[in-house]
Amino acid sequence: MSETVSFADVEAAAGRLRGRVLRTPLLRHPLLDRLTSGTVLVKPEPLQKTGSFKLRGATNAALLMDAAARQGGVVTHSSGNHGQATACAAHQLGMRAIIAMPADAPAIKVESTRRWGAEIITFDRATTDRDRLAEALAAEHGATLIPPFDHPHVIAGQGTLAIELVEDAKALGLALDALAVCTGGGGLTAGCALAMEALAPAAEVWAVEPEGWDDTRRSLAAGRRIANNGSGDGLCDSLLSMQPGAITFALNQPRLAGGVAVTPAEVFRAMRFAFEHLKIVVEPGGAVALAAVLAGKLATRGRVLGVVVSGGNVDPAVFARALAAR
Repeated sequence: MSETVSFADVEAAAGRLRGRVLRTPLLRHPLLDRLTSGTVLVKPEPLQKTGSFKLRGATNAALLMDAAARQGGVVTHSSGNHGQATACAAHQLGMRAIIAMPADAPAIKVESTRRWGAEIITFDRATTDRDRLAEALAAEHGATLIPPFDHPHVIAGQGTLAIELVEDAKALGLALDALAVCTGGGGLTAGCALAMEALAPAAEVWAVEPEGWDDTRRSLAAGRRIANNGSGDGLCDSLLSMQPGAITFALNQPRLAGGVAVTPAEVFRAMRFAFEHLKIVVEPGGAVALAAVLAGKLATRGRVLGVVVSGGNVDPAVFARALAAR
């Protein structure tokens, strides 16, 4: 398997995934346009059957496994969204799935993963090398490892989101000036950057991360991969990767306009806005790109901006906090 990824891979993934994942719609709201003095197009991935964009990459990777590999099933590690997606993809193809999840992962994500028939193994987020754990599990069970982000087939699958967004914007007579993407390890961002480079080359692509977990932003500024120190707020549990992936950063570095970070208060505001006006439930990590736009951290005046809302698997108690915060 080559570790390079091209737009041709993203295009192929789009064809492969047709009918297997939902083509999510574009959402607009006049208040959002008024607040930003621009045109904002929201891509709502909470509407996927597993509640996040992760189903795209996991399904693409699973479909590219040969018959012999499928006999051994799949393994991954995940705080929840990629785990659900991998379990769902395995279920649809009749494969076994083993998912290593942090012991403190939101219960809603654990239960949703289990409902797809996956075997769940928990680990300590602070002390466990999750990559080594997943590799050991794959070796023990003769299974194929599908990593959360640093994998060519996963990256290609995630990029199908941007193809849909550009096509649907064009159908409205609109051309994107920029795209804001929720960023953890960088797989979604890399896939989207490849698609935007091919289909909307003049548009900027921005990585958006939680404050304290802005490794992509700092890595882009430094010109090399920089790790987080792990002391940031854990609110955005789906975006707590310690550093950008080797493959994802190589793709993102020459293609991104930059990165921005948002605060917990800005994330809560975005979650409330999405619920009250767009009528979608968004988890903290899935709200960071919208948070950056609402906080004025990206240029929007007179521009057409795509905003990825990447997931909606929020713990009910956390969602209640977001709605109550003012």
